[in-house]
Amino acid sequence: MATINSNYDRLKASYLFSEIAKRAKAFAEKHPGAKVMRLGIGNTTEALTPTVLKDLIKGVEKLGDVKTYTGYGDEQGDIRLRSALVEFYKKRRITVTPQEIFISDGAKPDTANIQSIFGQNNIVAVFDPAYPVYVDSAIIGGKKIVYMPCRKENGFIPDVPKRKVDIIYICSPNNPTGAVATKKQLEDFVDYATRNKAVIIFDAAYAEYITDKNLPKSIYEIPGGKECAIEINSFSKWAGFTGVRLGWSVVPMALVIEGTEKGKINSLWNRRQTTMFNGASNIAQVGGLAVLSKEGQKECRQLVSYYMENAKIIKSSLTKLGLKVFGGENAPYIWVKTPHNMSSWDFFDRLLNETHVVVTPGSGFGPHGEGYIRLSAFGKRADIEKAVENIKKNLKI
Repeated sequence: MATINSNYDRLKASYLFSEIAKRAKAFAEKHPGAKVMRLGIGNTTEALTPTVLKDLIKGVEKLGDVKTYTGYGDEQGDIRLRSALVEFYKKRRITVTPQEIFISDGAKPDTANIQSIFGQNNIVAVFDPAYPVYVDSAIIGGKKIVYMPCRKENGFIPDVPKRKVDIIYICSPNNPTGAVATKKQLEDFVDYATRNKAVIIFDAAYAEYITDKNLPKSIYEIPGGKECAIEINSFSKWAGFTGVRLGWSVVPMALVIEGTEKGKINSLWNRRQTTMFNGASNIAQVGGLAVLSKEGQKECRQLVSYYMENAKIIKSSLTKLGLKVFGGENAPYIWVKTPHNMSSWDFFDRLLNETHVVVTPGSGFGPHGEGYIRLSAFGKRADIEKAVENIKKNLKI
């Protein structure tokens, strides 16, 4: 008799962003003349840059000619793209090899799927608040979860766990708080992981938004990082690939955890990918090569600057209203304390009803997200300006 994975029943009844969409839809139906402005979900809005678009089109055209048509590629990813990423890391004085890089269809599936190569009895530590996929994938896999509280008092970057854990998720720059871990803070986590033979899953999807040269963009900038950490990254948020779908993971050959030798974790991830994944789109990988070209990176930096100017507008406007605002300086997210100890969902409803602006309730990211909301800098400039103007004019604090 077939049975279900009962761990799914342990998940929250509604995925955070589904509930947001449901409430926004209900408001729009009740107020058909109102324009709903969305500052909630982190979905990019600007067009692909010229260099990237040109090469993506070439990639499509090659598939239309039998002489240049390609079918299945290497499950680990096009060697040209992996080699380009080797050079990408080399500019940060980080040495990786093509064998250590795995191309995927995005950071989100990798951050969830990576857990499958670790034992079911592993204890998973996550920032609280945290991006939901870390928690939900751990629950689905039957793993125990330890929350590391992120509060205003610790700059929204927690101390290392007080107990022994086996897998530690670190997202820096952080989604949702916009906080970025310092080298010292990451050194503490690397030291902890080394002592406890734990593994760090380092989500660097927003690393290209860091402008402060004193802040690390990679866990491998920390001595010992390659011996204890897997780094996951994406083209989505800095190259506009949210719909194109392309990311990568770095699994160092030097990574060792309890009961393994060098290369074992790399081989396990390779085995998982070759079994369950046929490789990222050939077309998307051509686009990734364009992103990593000299002109492509220049254009994508301009794209990042555009979104960060949006963040500056949002943060400045909300600060002037007297709200306590965090993030938005080295990350595209702004983390805002709700006024008068209002709950996250109550403030969400206030903003929706009074200003027609959709945000993301902090409580959807974990217990310590309660009492906060997240705003996203991804959006059209005119829409961002209209949204903050509506908030300034209509929000009754």
